[in-house]
Amino acid sequence: MPHARETAVYTHGHHESVLRSHTWRTAANSAAYLIGSLKPHMKILDIGCGPGTITADLAELVPDGHVTGVDRAPGVLEQARATAAARGLDNIDFAVADVHALAYPDDTFCVVHAHQVLQHVGDPVGALREMWRVTRPGGFVAVRDADYAAMTWYPQVSGLDDWLELYRRVARANGGEPDAGRRLRSWALAAGFQDVTATSSTWTYATDAEREWWSELWAERTLASAYAERAVGGGHASEERLRAVSRAWREGGAARDGWFAVLHGEILCRKQA
Repeated sequence: MPHARETAVYTHGHHESVLRSHTWRTAANSAAYLIGSLKPHMKILDIGCGPGTITADLAELVPDGHVTGVDRAPGVLEQARATAAARGLDNIDFAVADVHALAYPDDTFCVVHAHQVLQHVGDPVGALREMWRVTRPGGFVAVRDADYAAMTWYPQVSGLDDWLELYRRVARANGGEPDAGRRLRSWALAAGFQDVTATSSTWTYATDAEREWWSELWAERTLASAYAERAVGGGHASEERLRAVSRAWREGGAARDGWFAVLHGEILCRKQA
């Protein structure tokens, strides 16, 4: 049997349509549940940092501290370094790392943060235990993940139902759990955490610009990203089916009364001093 960390594949990949979504993310729209617990001196590990926009925001929020952003994909870290350099941040660095086997000593960081990571790993409970290991007593493990089955939209474009069924099937075939948001508290308890605060929040795309932006990036992702390759290569969908799903995304995005909401689960877990 392969090690758990080898059983999951990052479903989306790093196509431009994916990174367009990732670079939109900020601490305010993606880590608000954590911000109130930050102190200026804190040392933070940001797991799965991608292009580094949230990481850079966290670095600005801890001006007397330090943030390390890590990702399994070396290529995306060049974009993260460019993001930090453009913002003139000198309390930030980046490295390649695997959440299942972090190359840091016990009790290293005040906060270990992961945004949209656990849905893509083969052993989320094991990943949480590793995050816990490198967190200092009195510090926090902070995790936020979307919940695909809880996503909702209007109008009810039938092709989007097909998209949701297909995406969840592909993600699970890759070893992940797309409905991670609802499971975060359960995973934290299974990992042995005791002080767990579970919350939720949403991304909502309702204005014409927001809805069209969100729909267009998914229309492109459905045809051109690693997700598209895995959907066809894994025998989950034909190229014709993907084209129909892509058209459905554009149809939904063009609806003047349209609305799309993404529910996220969040956990803030304090490690007892």
